[in-house]
Amino acid sequence: MEAEGPPRVAVEPGFLVLRVRPGMAREARAKVVAAWQRRLLLEAASALVATWEPRLAVRVRGLSVRQMKTKWGSCTPRAGTIRLNTELVRRPRDLLEYIVVHELLHLLEPSHGPRFRRLLDQHLPAWRELRDRLNRLAPEAGR
Repeated sequence: MEAEGPPRVAVEPGFLVLRVRPGMAREARAKVVAAWQRRLLLEAASALVATWEPRLAVRVRGLSVRQMKTKWGSCTPRAGTIRLNTELVRRPRDLLEYIVVHELLHLLEPSHGPRFRRLLDQHLPAWRELRDRLNRLAPEAGR
């Protein structure tokens, strides 16, 4: 929908409405939608981090979202930072939660070894099923 005023995205019953200035280029419109999706993902992930930090007794120092070609998320344990693939905005919330918990657990155990898997079993018993569902949806599949 073209209208004067700042560009914005709104969810209305049955529709996603993009309001842009008249004549706005297609690339600029795509950037508005991408920025909106990033904000949605960051809000959802931040809420999950806030829920899981006390359960796992960890502290995240930085949470960001970015385009990734081959990973759903990554963690830098020494820095306490987590990055999430922007494609997670298009996935069910339980799969986002799996990735958030997975990355948070790397703050306790950097490797994917036996201790890491025990922690997953303890805190997210259905992790294998969630991982398998997510892996059927390669990150590039949503592009």
